Amino acid sequence: MMVDGRHFRSIWVEGDGWTVGAIDQRRLPHEFVVAKLPTCEAAADAIRTMLVRGAPLIGATAAYGVALAMREDASDAALERACAMLIATRPTAINLKWALDEMRNALAPLSPPARTAAAYKRAGEIAEEDVAINQAIGRNGLGLIEAIAPRKKPGEAINILTHCNAGWLATVDWGTATAPVYLAHDHGLKIHVWVDETRPRNQGASLTAWELSHHGVAHTVIADNTGGHLMQVGLVDLVITGTDRVTANGDVCNKIGTYLKALAAHDNRVPFYVALPSPTIDFSIDDGRRIPIEQRAADEVATMTGRTAEGKIETVQIVPDGSPVANYAFDVTPARLVTGLITERGVLQADREALAGAFPGRAGKAE
Repeated sequence: MMVDGRHFRSIWVEGDGWTVGAIDQRRLPHEFVVAKLPTCEAAADAIRTMLVRGAPLIGATAAYGVALAMREDASDAALERACAMLIATRPTAINLKWALDEMRNALAPLSPPARTAAAYKRAGEIAEEDVAINQAIGRNGLGLIEAIAPRKKPGEAINILTHCNAGWLATVDWGTATAPVYLAHDHGLKIHVWVDETRPRNQGASLTAWELSHHGVAHTVIADNTGGHLMQVGLVDLVITGTDRVTANGDVCNKIGTYLKALAAHDNRVPFYVALPSPTIDFSIDDGRRIPIEQRAADEVATMTGRTAEGKIETVQIVPDGSPVANYAFDVTPARLVTGLITERGVLQADREALAGAFPGRAGKAE
């Protein structure tokens, strides 16, 4: 996608042919900074500290992390160390495990001298596959938006609500939830996006709004608790979110607060769709209550970072000294509240039969 007229992806290999470059998402929206990841340890730290975030991008970063490790030491022991280090960075996003399994399966049968080139090749393929999948998600989701257009009055925008950041910054390019939005905008449909701020890390306000602005998509940032009211008064035509993991039975694990949006959508008969690439499906789990829910540092809730009137970037405390803080990063939306899953193979029902039928190879491996 575009940043100030220049095409960017969220992650890439630098001109030297081996260093990995990535957009430092911790610095957005006030600073656009490119970070260079020269080692597997740097890639792991980028995932852990949320320099990169979003399930598909986490997977791609981990794949490149393995490639960086193989450049230093391509032994069997080094491959296992790299995978162990990377898998420990974030527990919820299943794409991380999927990408590491892909890398291990590609590299383990090879002799150590052949592994470095093969690792960069497979990591690059994972990144390209993500882009192609997201483009397909965009095409499949576009039809849902186009179906709303005839019901709108002349000049009236189609209003889409999204939560957190499931845009191109959370993937390699295009995004999941935003891919249909970008395609609809590029096809000339009048689109307006309600952007949840998404506390505690404000990925909506900081990242989704930033990328929509750079692509020219009309949007409005709202407090997280505003969505229900907007649905009640008819100002939301559909909800599209992303996800970090979908179980075999269609339960959806996503950024904390997604469940509340799904409940509000259900109560107000607003379609609630989840956009996801197939690597986000975890066929080994058939109940969302079994997904490990990451609990992150208290300071993400207790503090906020922003730009002052003087232009300085500062962090301030917003809770009283001594108040305990809980920071659950994700929640689970039961499949019964999901209107449909927008995948690269079409819009599917959120149930085991539909998922297994669309992705039989993935489902079969988990049995």
